[in-house]
Amino acid sequence: MKRKDLLKIISSNGCTLLRHGSRHDLYINPITGKKQPVPRHKEIDERLAKHIIKELT
Repeated sequence: MKRKDLLKIISSNGCTLLRHGSRHDLYINPITGKKQPVPRHKEIDERLAKHIIKELT
């Protein structure tokens, strides 16, 4: 999955960028308070993308 597509999905669910890291960005869901790192690769493995979406929504 492309990183920009993943970011569209999680931002449409209300998640916001918390901070930039060196290799990952940290996103947070303000409703649930859950945080999840998102790698800065152009392509993200489908299983990892599904895990990130599941944790943040």
